[in-house]
Amino acid sequence: MSRVARLPCDSGPAAWNELLPPAPSPRILDSHITADWLVIGAGFAGLAAARRLTQLCSGDRIALVEAQRVGSGPAGRNSGFMIDLPHKLTAGNYAGAAAADATQTEINRAAIDFAAGAAKEYGLGAEAFCLSGKVNGAASSRGLAANAAYVRHLESLGEPYELLDAPAMQELTGSEYYLGGVFTPGAAMIQPAMFVRGIAAGIAGQVEIYENSPVTGLSRRGGAWRAGSPSGSVTAPRVILAVNGHVESFGYFRRRLVHIHLYASMTRALTGEEVRRLGGAPRWGVTPSDPIGSTVRRISGTGGDRIVMRNRVTYDPGMETESARLSVMGESHDRSVRKRFPQLNGVEMEYRWGGRLCLSLNDVPAFGEIDEGLFAACCQNGLGTTKGTASGMLAADLAAQGNSPLVARMTTLDQPRRLPPEPVAWLGATATLKWREWRAGREI
Repeated sequence: MSRVARLPCDSGPAAWNELLPPAPSPRILDSHITADWLVIGAGFAGLAAARRLTQLCSGDRIALVEAQRVGSGPAGRNSGFMIDLPHKLTAGNYAGAAAADATQTEINRAAIDFAAGAAKEYGLGAEAFCLSGKVNGAASSRGLAANAAYVRHLESLGEPYELLDAPAMQELTGSEYYLGGVFTPGAAMIQPAMFVRGIAAGIAGQVEIYENSPVTGLSRRGGAWRAGSPSGSVTAPRVILAVNGHVESFGYFRRRLVHIHLYASMTRALTGEEVRRLGGAPRWGVTPSDPIGSTVRRISGTGGDRIVMRNRVTYDPGMETESARLSVMGESHDRSVRKRFPQLNGVEMEYRWGGRLCLSLNDVPAFGEIDEGLFAACCQNGLGTTKGTASGMLAADLAAQGNSPLVARMTTLDQPRRLPPEPVAWLGATATLKWREWRAGREI
């Protein structure tokens, strides 16, 4: 059996998961079983793949294996934006080529529709999933220029938007910091851990879900794949790898994926008086006009009223980050909160964490049949909620029925481009990220 090179390792708590009641005890893979399908990874991609298989292959035995607990890995660490429109993190204002962005928007909307259908079917509620739209906020003249360029791109695509001035941004967020914003209506906001745990609970009657069961080896023999874990194994003829950047740990797409960490902090629950001083709407989400800037959310519901701040990024080809970085990055989060919300001075952060992202140099996924009976739904290019859902759903389509119009669009994309050797890649990526953070200025 080919050993998996490394297992997932995350820094800090998955704060969204910490807000929820404890999950029931996990079902651990502690025996040797056979299945018709094996999905490895229970994040957005893996859960979408498993749910889609229940629709396409009713009656088949489907196993879903997760290295950690559902909601405690990267799926429980993102900011919870399911974005339908172009969101290219390597661009100055998220926009790419018009034809590619139109295709990606079509795929993103299919994914959001799929997620909305799941939320409705499983009764997840508005806190877990809400089609609310989102805002690109600008805090500088450079940010306003980036938003203006993005608006021109939206107009070229025929997409609706609404411009918000500074008073409108203050009315929404309670902050005088923003000079303007661009509202787009098609995005959904989710409580990430609540959403993925709800999907897992919804499919549990049709899918055997094993948690705390990392796959340590994967090999093909006798027309089937065997995935081993510390206490058991699953043998299946068809496997969907939904492990994002860790597809490289399984021996595929080596030196073709860029591994980074983003960092976030979440305040403690605000008191009633602090909520009054803050003002603004009880729930909103702002992405930065410059992709390297600060993503900010105001949440209200399970766990109380809180502010979530995400900024800073590091290049980590080993897919791990040092725990000591959390305090350093947390200082940046504290400054960003103070600048935006001076009325909340003295409000402490309760949670700080890092989250793994996977990108490719040419902004394409690691997708398709990569070996006989082995399918990849990986490399989400920084939008794991939407692109992960899409790649999992479409990988199941490809594996179960061969093709579909959206699968055809995905399979015609280029493969991820090869990276330069280390340390050249590290030096280039680190210098680029530091320069982009400096250039972002007030947007951080």
